Amino acid sequence: MAFDLDERLDEGRRVGFFTDTSICIGCKACEVACKEWNHVPDDGLNFTGWSYDNTVKLSADTWRHVAFVEQRKPLGHQEPGVGDLDFRWLMASDVCKHCTHAACLDVCPTGSLFRTEFGTVVVQEDVCNGCGYCVPACPFGVIGKRETSGTAAKCTMCYDRLGAGEEPACAKTCPTDSIQFGDLDELRERAERRLEQVRAAGAASARLYGHDPDDGVGGTGAFFLLLDEPEVYGLPPDPVVTTRDLPSMWRHVGVAAVALLAGLAATAWRRKR
Repeated sequence: MAFDLDERLDEGRRVGFFTDTSICIGCKACEVACKEWNHVPDDGLNFTGWSYDNTVKLSADTWRHVAFVEQRKPLGHQEPGVGDLDFRWLMASDVCKHCTHAACLDVCPTGSLFRTEFGTVVVQEDVCNGCGYCVPACPFGVIGKRETSGTAAKCTMCYDRLGAGEEPACAKTCPTDSIQFGDLDELRERAERRLEQVRAAGAASARLYGHDPDDGVGGTGAFFLLLDEPEVYGLPPDPVVTTRDLPSMWRHVGVAAVALLAGLAATAWRRKR
C-alpha cells in the first residue's frame, strides 16, 4: 500500500507502527520480510526451548522479533482450553520504538544515528565507529552490535521504502494487519477505538503501550496494543530516556569545576603572599 508522503511532510506529520497483538498469529512473516528486504544476516536457527521463539530478543541481526508467551488462562470470552486447562498464546511482533526522545541519538558521537524526515531513527552503519554507546543508552534494549563488523544496527522502518512512497516490508507482508503503518496521529486514534473493542470482547487487561506523548520517552513511533502487563512481553513498564539527567549532570560538573578552579586560585594567591 503506497501512501502520500508529500502531504504528510507538508503537514509535518510523523509516520509509525501500530502493532495490534490481539490479532497476531505468530507466523513470523514480518521477521522474514525484514531480513529479506534489509539484507539482515542470519541469526541462527537454534532451538531455545522457549515455545516457538528461536530469536529470543531484538538485536543487530534481529530487527523484528515475534514473542510467544504461553499462559494457562482464557482470552476474553473465548474458551480455548487444552483438555481441562484454559490456555492461550500471547503473540507480539516487537521492533525498535523510534522514540520521540531517543537516547541513542543523544550519545552517538559520530552522527551515525540520525532523525529522518519521517520522524524515524536510523543508523548509518558506514558512519558508525563501533563505540557502542547507543547499546546501553536504549531503554528498550533494541540496538546491538554485529560481531562481524562491530557496528550498531537496528530497524530503519525501511527508510529506503519510505522514500519511494511504500510502507515497510513487515507491515506489507503481515497477513492479519497486526502490524499497521501510517500517520502516527491517525494510528493513535485507531488504536484507541480498537482498545475499546478488545475490552468489550472481554479482554479487560488489554492496554496501549508507547502511545502516550507524555510518557518517559515522549511517546514512541512504534506502539502496541497488549493483552497483559508489558513485562509479560519483555517490555519495560515505565521506560525513561536514559539521557534525561544529562543537562543537570553537566551543570553540576560545571559548578564543581568552577569551585575547584576558584579553590586552586585562592590557594595559589595565599602562597604568593
